[in-house]
Amino acid sequence: MSEKKGIQTVQRDVVVIGGGPAGLAAAIAVKEAGVDDVLLVERDRVLGGILNQCIHDGFGLHRFKEALSGPEYAARYIQSFREKKIDVMENAIVLSLTGDRVVEVSTRGKLQYIQAKAVILAMGCRERTRGAISIPGSRPSGVYTAGAAQNLMNLENIMVGKRVAILGSGDIGLIMARRMTLEGAKVESVFELLPYSSGLPRNIQQCLNDYDIPLFLSTTVTDIVGKGRLEGVKVAQVGEDRAPIASTERFVPCDTLLLSVGLIPENELTREAGVEMDPITGGAVVDDTFMTSVPGIFSCGNVLHVHDLVDWVSMESEQAGQHAAAYVKAGAKPAAAGAAKVSIKPGDGIRYTLPQSVSGGQDFILSMRVTAPWRDRTVVVRNGEKSIRKKMVRLHPAEMIRVKVGKEVASGGNAMEVSVE
Repeated sequence: MSEKKGIQTVQRDVVVIGGGPAGLAAAIAVKEAGVDDVLLVERDRVLGGILNQCIHDGFGLHRFKEALSGPEYAARYIQSFREKKIDVMENAIVLSLTGDRVVEVSTRGKLQYIQAKAVILAMGCRERTRGAISIPGSRPSGVYTAGAAQNLMNLENIMVGKRVAILGSGDIGLIMARRMTLEGAKVESVFELLPYSSGLPRNIQQCLNDYDIPLFLSTTVTDIVGKGRLEGVKVAQVGEDRAPIASTERFVPCDTLLLSVGLIPENELTREAGVEMDPITGGAVVDDTFMTSVPGIFSCGNVLHVHDLVDWVSMESEQAGQHAAAYVKAGAKPAAAGAAKVSIKPGDGIRYTLPQSVSGGQDFILSMRVTAPWRDRTVVVRNGEKSIRKKMVRLHPAEMIRVKVGKEVASGGNAMEVSVE
């Protein structure tokens, strides 16, 4: 141990920040890879993260080949985590993270500094609020993010309203449209700014169509009306520039407005550590080992880029844990130290790719999202004259695409480009 500001600094091999699905999977993978000295830090009083409030099923179809609820999915990882006797600090807040991997943790008023050989960032994401999208109008009660309403209903047994409008067709909003209906509320409509849904097709069918809840595309909320309690919202269609068309404005009476308008990776600690950020994903820039631009700091899960399926979060985070363990076992050196990196750039029709660069020494999974819905297109990954082509019947911005890229395609000095043809 050493001392910093009069407080002892504890040495650890790997510190995982976040105890949701990403952090749990990463910590388990570190332990299974042969690094026993791993600590997970979680700010909540229990592990599991957002899964604890997701009581609907549909989780685990890829990872476990069966449909599980959120708590059931989390329980499988928590059980494995406990069985491996991995150290954990719950009810603990990480106050700061330095570029040389010093983690400042506060727990029950006690401050502690931890010097880690490797840090895995798994803090997840948060919802955009009314303030983030600047909806005009009064400030009555009854306006919630969809996730906040889900927490109140599923964990606190509090009914948030009886007559509901939903702005945004993200998956949480769609799921809450069904949840509110099942609890006896009347969901008037779901309004989506874009000309297509932001949620998974299965949620459109199961959460809206099955309950006759209308979805209005190219429509947004232009005003919030009410004194004390929400009385209704004004909505209007939008043009190609996404500006409201005044002549289409109408009033929708409701006592509750749920916002499902996007998620933001929780990257305050990432920025503080001096990590290079990607302006599109809102997360860190990483290579094929999930290491950021700061040596020894890895990132995975929704803090890296927002996923549509928790299965992909777990699989990605397991890989990040394995690479972090390899980094520690190699004496805090990257597996491909000294190798030239090959950059990966999004081309036509691709919004972003992840990772943003590769060492070329191993096969890897390339994740990406497209810019618009298409049918019967081909995703092409090119590195000079080498390429991979994946034909797809349906592409949608709400669904992440994963393509396995062999090291024979990834190797070489040229920049790789991914496009839709």
